[in-house]
Amino acid sequence: MSNDILSRLTDIIEARKQAVPESSYVAKLFSKGDDAILKKVIEEAGEVLLAAKEGDKQHLVYEVADLWFHTLVLLAQKSLSADDVLKELARREGVSGIVEKAMRK
Repeated sequence: MSNDILSRLTDIIEARKQAVPESSYVAKLFSKGDDAILKKVIEEAGEVLLAAKEGDKQHLVYEVADLWFHTLVLLAQKSLSADDVLKELARREGVSGIVEKAMRK
């Protein structure tokens, strides 16, 4: 189920790259470029932190959904997708975080 949702969102976001900015929030973000998209990711990350501190689980889920969505927009801006991230997570599966981090150096 999760991959289906990510796949559909990725397709929609990709389609919005070609849309007229006035027709779509995502198209408008793409038209504004990297800085606008990065600003939204940072904003949403901050809202996730505040929601987590607040203790309202539903609010936290809502804010994480916003963060994930805007991260998908950022990935699309850089010609990447959720699938690229999922492949990286699969590569790391079963590898100690300490070992994986050491391998990056």
